Amino acid sequence: MPMPGYVFRDGQPIPDSDPKSQPDGGQLGTSSTDMTRVSTSTSSAMNTPTSSAADGDHPTDSHALANADHDHKGAAQVNEHDTIKNLGWNHHPNDVPDLVGGLDNEDLWTLIRRFNKQMYHVKATTAPLLGGLDLNIADEDEFSPDKLRANVERLYMTVIIGLMGFGKHIARLRSWREPRRTGAFAAAYAVAWIFNLLVPTFLTTVIVLIVYPPSRPFLFPPAPLALVDSNTGGVQSPKAGVLGSHDSATGAPEKHKGEAVEQEASNFVSGIGSIALSSATGKHEQGDPDSDPLNKSVPDPTRLAMAGADAKASAQGGTPNEQHDKTKQPMEDAMWGKMRPVMHIIGDISDGWERFANALSPTAPFPKEKPRLTLAAVLAPALAVSLITTSAMFMKMAQLGVGVGFFSDPLVWRGLDWLNKNYPDWQKLLQIRNSILKGVPTNAQLTITLFRIGEANKAPLPPPPSSDQPPPNKPKSLNGDDIALDASHEEIQAAIHEDPTEKEAAEVAAATTVGAEEKPKHRHGARILGFFKGTTATGVETKLGVDKVRAKVGSTTAKNHLGVLPKEEERVPTGPVDFKGRYKGHKGWVNISTAAQVPCVSWSKAASDGTGGAVEDSIDRHEKHVAFKVPIQEIQELKKVGGLGWKAKIVVGWATGKTVADGLEIVDKEGNTWKLTAIQDRDELFNRLIAIGGQKWESW
Repeated sequence: MPMPGYVFRDGQPIPDSDPKSQPDGGQLGTSSTDMTRVSTSTSSAMNTPTSSAADGDHPTDSHALANADHDHKGAAQVNEHDTIKNLGWNHHPNDVPDLVGGLDNEDLWTLIRRFNKQMYHVKATTAPLLGGLDLNIADEDEFSPDKLRANVERLYMTVIIGLMGFGKHIARLRSWREPRRTGAFAAAYAVAWIFNLLVPTFLTTVIVLIVYPPSRPFLFPPAPLALVDSNTGGVQSPKAGVLGSHDSATGAPEKHKGEAVEQEASNFVSGIGSIALSSATGKHEQGDPDSDPLNKSVPDPTRLAMAGADAKASAQGGTPNEQHDKTKQPMEDAMWGKMRPVMHIIGDISDGWERFANALSPTAPFPKEKPRLTLAAVLAPALAVSLITTSAMFMKMAQLGVGVGFFSDPLVWRGLDWLNKNYPDWQKLLQIRNSILKGVPTNAQLTITLFRIGEANKAPLPPPPSSDQPPPNKPKSLNGDDIALDASHEEIQAAIHEDPTEKEAAEVAAATTVGAEEKPKHRHGARILGFFKGTTATGVETKLGVDKVRAKVGSTTAKNHLGVLPKEEERVPTGPVDFKGRYKGHKGWVNISTAAQVPCVSWSKAASDGTGGAVEDSIDRHEKHVAFKVPIQEIQELKKVGGLGWKAKIVVGWATGKTVADGLEIVDKEGNTWKLTAIQDRDELFNRLIAIGGQKWESW
């Protein structure tokens, strides 16, 4: 296996505009529209992968930062070759160099993991970007329960975890377990109260926390979230029994940074009510294949909640069917119709929280001082006014505001009508993302900027590491003397380690209970469950076997099912140039070529990076079997699609335990669509395609 820094040759000739000169793809049923179309208007404007579009569009702030010269550089920010560099794809995390200057690899991989969960469908837009950054959520963003799940998980990981941390800081201050710190806060409050300076003191403290980051750990010393008791403010044993992570509520062990809180978020969603039942099962019909007989034959598990309620009503003498209850269908439709704005609100709250977090603690390459100074400048006038405003004046102004707001309704509506006529976008201009936080990214916008940095320097960012092994059940390294809690080093160490005596007693008790009471029932139930599981697995394998026969006789649906359950021995290291996938059911490789003047994505039966032969030979073989080639700058839409329907995925996952290989749809500016299926590393392919071109993306 090559070491990091190994250079792949991905150069290919510029596609000819004459279809006759293209490699023969007739055996795959391709037509002239499947081949590359390169317009002269775009070719001259695509000297670099992240150049702006050729029709005069200006690049976004993200594109500009990707091509800027950064002071602190990582391996992905150094452009030493004209060919693609492998910085650690399919390597052990310890063998991967520091990728981005000023950002730890673990933090980078956390961003990428969450980006992969959040992004489903993007479209290129030509609309002006008021905030300077693309990849905003479209106003017409389509609703699906799986998207709702992703948004609620993001809400947990950002807002709820942040509020938990704030609440535990308040508990620590109120507990007087850190007497010097609590005493200092109490003294400052008393002095400000005596001199009627409570509001100025509060605003001054907030401004200092914003503009001077070292003041934050000084005033609010950090401590692992799971180690602090929210009631007493003292030390507690984490709910997981061991302190395996510092930023999660339970302290559960994790293999890589951020995974514990991500698993908490997933379990948080799974415990919500009937609508969350749909989210927990991953219902995302927009990403389902067009025709999936297996998916259609599986009952909808989201109907279980309604069915249970109907059964209870029937048992109590009610008549819950639609013939007797005329409100049933209208109410259900109304509830689902309201879920789209709810999903948008949750997403907007998470976006706002992420923007404020990235303004207070910016990540390179985004500016560090400007966002903080902007926020401080907004508070400065309020501080000045508070110094000359007495309590009586404040109450008078508040009462005046209430009166004006209550009695000036005609004037308000006339003013709004004038604004709508003369400044149609005035409401968008007032949004914080387009005003005080203009240019400050969400985590998704930060991630795509980092992807673009790698592509601009011919160094695609490697995917997050993965492992089939469970996380180690041991605490993370922690120095108890550095934690400002009212506890000794020994007490903290006792709290973060699992008590061996209690663990042994719990294991003995559990074994005794199972052996004495539940073991026969467990065996009987397991046999029944195993029977149904085995029968279902056999049915799945039979159905997919039939699809192979149907695919040979030309069934498009059956062709799209080929390879969706890959065997373990079929998995091979892929990326960053070639990705294993199928087109029209045929095995092959998706190739991304950025060395030519026109970066392209293509599919061929042969890989182009040296797999199975010499580099030159493999490129020639790849070109001979090309089925289609699309200039990346011509891509208008990218959509992740499921290898199976969402209901079929549940059944397959339960019965076989295998991972379904999903697909990707590529749509160009002329409306032509190419559907790739059974892609081994679909997310990594998606991430490279959205980062290479000069498109301004919108999330759908």
